[in-house]
Amino acid sequence: MKRRLKINGIIIFLAIILLILFPTVFFRSAKEPTWDAFAKLFGIALILLGQILRVSGRGYKSEHSQSGHSLIQAGPYALVRNPMYLGILFIGLGSVLMLFRLWVMVIFLGIFIWRYTLLIFKEEKKLLAVFPGTYLDYQQKVPRFLPSLPAILQKDIAEYLPLKLSWLKKEIGSIIAVLLLVFFMKGWLDLKNTGIKASLLKGAGLFFATSIVFIFLIIYLIRRTNSQKKDASSKSKNTL
Repeated sequence: MKRRLKINGIIIFLAIILLILFPTVFFRSAKEPTWDAFAKLFGIALILLGQILRVSGRGYKSEHSQSGHSLIQAGPYALVRNPMYLGILFIGLGSVLMLFRLWVMVIFLGIFIWRYTLLIFKEEKKLLAVFPGTYLDYQQKVPRFLPSLPAILQKDIAEYLPLKLSWLKKEIGSIIAVLLLVFFMKGWLDLKNTGIKASLLKGAGLFFATSIVFIFLIIYLIRRTNSQKKDASSKSKNTL
């Protein structure tokens, strides 16, 4: 097992222990109704966007990197240089918004910045050694982590987030696991704070609405990706 995965596993294990021992300290209570609905909607949106970013980044990299012999600069890597890490950040932020008190956000961001800044700098050194001139040009054109709004608005979302069914199938287990865990914990909190009837209605409604939006976005991205591939193929045939 990679050292990175071991460290991440230890951090997650310690976090779970703290949550079990001190649930009232970390989890949000029913005394914060004014922003609870907004937190749920924005939180689940971030989780879903993060999952799509992660799947798109990993799938695009596995298909175009030529086993590490090619520097990827298109797809999600034209938006930011580390789309998979950005996806993980969105998933974490969305989970915090749905489940925890706002001050937990500071702890999460601190741990995330500490862990992934070290990883990013280490990976950039390797890439500079393998692709010295090309990677320097890429660094100047594309931000490391946070995309710029003008860059996002210039192109169709499918150009930055290409998606294929085969990529999605490889990651569907982890996607379902994250969603079920978050919804289970949210349902447990609602049950504890508002009772079984209200919690079931809230949970079912949120889960249904989220699933519909997620499915439609996935279908759109997959269709647009396939369409762009066909267009590129037909152009290359016409050129020949």
